[in-house]
Amino acid sequence: MSEALEFDLSYDPAPGAVETVAPGVRRILAPNPSPFTFRGTNTYLVGSGDVAVIDPGPDNADHLAAIERALEGERLAAILITHTHRDHSPLAEALKARHGAPTHGFGPHRPARPPHPGEDLQLDAANDTNFVPDVAVADGDTITVGDHCLTGLHTPGHTSNHMAFALEGTGLLFSGDHVMGWSTSIVAPPDGDMAHYMASLDRLIKRDDTLYLAGHGGPIREPQRFARLLALHRRQRETAILKRLQAGDRAIPDIVDTIYKGLNPGLKGAAGLSVLAHLEDLIGRGLVESEGAPGIKGSFRPR
Repeated sequence: MSEALEFDLSYDPAPGAVETVAPGVRRILAPNPSPFTFRGTNTYLVGSGDVAVIDPGPDNADHLAAIERALEGERLAAILITHTHRDHSPLAEALKARHGAPTHGFGPHRPARPPHPGEDLQLDAANDTNFVPDVAVADGDTITVGDHCLTGLHTPGHTSNHMAFALEGTGLLFSGDHVMGWSTSIVAPPDGDMAHYMASLDRLIKRDDTLYLAGHGGPIREPQRFARLLALHRRQRETAILKRLQAGDRAIPDIVDTIYKGLNPGLKGAAGLSVLAHLEDLIGRGLVESEGAPGIKGSFRPR
């Protein structure tokens, strides 16, 4: 009997409270709960004296005040961004203006593929298109803050500019939204790409990290096991989609209604985009074809 993927929904800290979650690492929860952000965005402070802030979060005055309180008597040396969704990067601008700390990230937002008609609005709503890092972090680049060294790992999939950051010498990985303990990561074209997501997941599985600190939700203490189960879950979802196509389904809403039983109605749109991501991956592998360019309103069939 195979292991089941189980999500941890017990995480429920107080927004604004500063909690030590690993040696040298503090966490502050932003007050932006939603079906997509769980309890809110996790902002991490690494180090003392000289401090790096990872994912300052949404443009929220209360969260900015909480970060400022935590930084009292210390120097903000670097601001790291895992990716440019609006719940992660916008507050970087205010922190930089106050402290002069450079921002670090893979690069500005860019979709994984050219948007189809109508997808531009979806991109504008979800993404911080104003963010441009002061320091572009390529895969394998390091950022040293005080006694701590963080190595960037390019993990595209959730977004094309998604980065994870490894805290060297500790076994700790800041996994952003690529791997979260409370839910699967949304992979929504044209922003996300399922083939890239799976390749990035396979890369993390091959590492020897011992703890993930994610962009939302609590710590993941058996990260390789959890990442392997996430990959299995995605492959099972792919198989279910292929079976629905073989059974005669052609439209994404019909597939969603069948394979996402009991889904919160507010998440149907996200589920549809996830199915589209799988379909685009399957088309790329020659297993599915579409009538015209694949899109959320498209028609699909097995090859």
